Amino acid sequence: MFRRRPPRPASSAEVVPLSRAQLLAILSGLLLVSGVLLYGLAYTLVSSFSAGAAPDGVPSNAHQDVDPAQRRDLVAAAPMASVAEDAGITPGVAISMPPAVMLPASTTVGASGVSSGFPRTPEGAAAQLAAIEVRVLSAMSLPLVTEVYRDWAMPGGVGAADWSQTRNVQSFLTHARQSSNQLDPGTLVSVTPAAIQIKGTDGPDWVVACVLLDVRAALRAEARMGYGTCERMQWTGDRWLIGPGAPPAPAPSTWPGSDASVEAGWQPVASN
Repeated sequence: MFRRRPPRPASSAEVVPLSRAQLLAILSGLLLVSGVLLYGLAYTLVSSFSAGAAPDGVPSNAHQDVDPAQRRDLVAAAPMASVAEDAGITPGVAISMPPAVMLPASTTVGASGVSSGFPRTPEGAAAQLAAIEVRVLSAMSLPLVTEVYRDWAMPGGVGAADWSQTRNVQSFLTHARQSSNQLDPGTLVSVTPAAIQIKGTDGPDWVVACVLLDVRAALRAEARMGYGTCERMQWTGDRWLIGPGAPPAPAPSTWPGSDASVEAGWQPVASN
């Protein structure tokens, strides 16, 4: 059975994809040390928006008459809520929050040190995606991100070099002025799942899962942002993997727990 929740725009105004110049302007007033780290984090917004505008969404009942592969492409490409370009780095506290969802717990550690063993449910797919992203972004290591993609992505995707997280790690290491293709000692990055969205499903074995990550970096000062990400997730054998096909439309990046986060459709993750 196919289902897709239509996006809820945060505003009626059209949001122009974020450019590097705009991002630099946002960060220009920050202190140097925290600004460098935040630029390394916030550059993920540039990666998220680099795909350009997504095609208009298609009502769920219209998908039933199209080829299965095309149907999944339409679900993945459907646009998500538009938010302000600096929503991921603008602190805020929402007046009211939707009910929190408890993500299923990992039962084992899989390849490349990624937590695994999640159930064959949409929430299990979201939990597996979160585990993949947490492993990659907390390590900020290009050799590791390549290894994780090899172990956790199916053939037919974008490939390790063009994976959004590979570019995000490369960008962070570059703009945080790290000395190699791995995180320098003394630079700390922590990544925590803050909210999820189940954008759509197509039967029990295919999900477009989205995770909002609370990402923090510290090097004598701390930088923080909310970063939204989506992947096609496909059940293969006994686990969820990143599925083949073009990457989904960009997810909105918002400060966790803010009004913008709620309006963008993010559902907070309950603390264990």
